[in-house]
Amino acid sequence: MNPAGLGLDELKRSLDKVDYLVDEGLAMALFLAQSLGQPLLLEGEPGVGKTTAAKALAEAIDTPLIRLQCYEGISASEALYEWNYPRQLLAIRAAEASSSAMDDADLFASDYLLDRPLLKAIRHDGPRPPVLLIDEVDRADDEFEALLFEFLGEASVTVPELGTFTAERKPIVVLTSNRSRELHDALKRRCFYHWIEFPELATATEIIRRRVPSSNTALVDAATGFVTNARDLDLDKSPGLAEAIDWVAALHALGVSELDRGLVGATLGSIVKTPDDRETVLAALDDGSIGVAEGT
Repeated sequence: MNPAGLGLDELKRSLDKVDYLVDEGLAMALFLAQSLGQPLLLEGEPGVGKTTAAKALAEAIDTPLIRLQCYEGISASEALYEWNYPRQLLAIRAAEASSSAMDDADLFASDYLLDRPLLKAIRHDGPRPPVLLIDEVDRADDEFEALLFEFLGEASVTVPELGTFTAERKPIVVLTSNRSRELHDALKRRCFYHWIEFPELATATEIIRRRVPSSNTALVDAATGFVTNARDLDLDKSPGLAEAIDWVAALHALGVSELDRGLVGATLGSIVKTPDDRETVLAALDDGSIGVAEGT
């Protein structure tokens, strides 16, 4: 149990203050992550706020966010630690110049160790444990998943030359996945799991209004309704909240106060990302399947 953690209701209020709206399920998942020290795996469609959840949690409980962005081919050294080879080389040259002896124990000492995100989270010594975001873990290789097991299960990282580093207080770990591939059962067993749904229209509207606070209320209502209805079309990549926020920000920057057919077509690249999806949305506009007045 993390004694510095917020209670459930207090955490919800703190998240609300940083403009991150949560339903009961997500609030409970974030609360358990910061209270029990159990890693939290968030899945959901792209753009529903998985990454933002970790950022908002760190801000809400006033602790640092440490981020590890995963990608295909990411190496252990990029996630765990590296040795400061330039500094080691300088030390060797200095020893040679002074005719001093230098062995492996001198070279592979903690002074030459560079913390990468996982080890940085383990060795964090602030007043509260940090939030460690392992973002888009599904993009990484199977082998990378395997090296996470020790960290997720024991909050420790082993450096062969120095031994095992174990966190005094477990970092608050949030993993995100877009389900581009199935994750290992061994990883899932170590995590509390939550699926983030695209929010209901009223909640989505309030989220976008907070993210683009200077925008026109009627415009936010119309744009949010339009995106919500567009998600019901047969699209390759349905727009998420991130795309809706970008679209409203773009419309606001253009000084737009209401939507019309021409404006939607001109700015559609904010919410649809393939030629086929663009044609599908424009066709739905033309045949009346979706409109531009309040997104109907």
